[in-house]
Amino acid sequence: MKALICSLLLTAFTLTAGDLTGKWRGKLDVTTSDGDTRSDEAYMDLKVNGTQVTGTIAINPDHPFTVQNGKLKAGKLTFEALMEDRIVFDLVFDGDTIHGSATGTAGGGEKISAKVDLKRAN
Repeated sequence: MKALICSLLLTAFTLTAGDLTGKWRGKLDVTTSDGDTRSDEAYMDLKVNGTQVTGTIAINPDHPFTVQNGKLKAGKLTFEALMEDRIVFDLVFDGDTIHGSATGTAGGGEKISAKVDLKRAN
């Protein structure tokens, strides 16, 4: 019985993690430290191997940035990207969407935060 339950849980985890693999597209609402907000389109192309996540993220699809230290554990997706500076992403993958927040600094050291909301690209 234990083996059956463990097998079912492992299968469910593998299917969920595998669903993250692919191309994602959506909104990135960036807020600067002085309160200015701008909306951009964001693109991600992700691959999952166990709990390790690799791939790219971009504001302009022609200039992607590498996902670093990517992890997916129990629906929580975390990674870093060196865009202008280091941006840390703290996201949730629910099977249909990727959403959450990002924090870091823009060029010149200005602190920024962002809301992320992505759906699978067709």
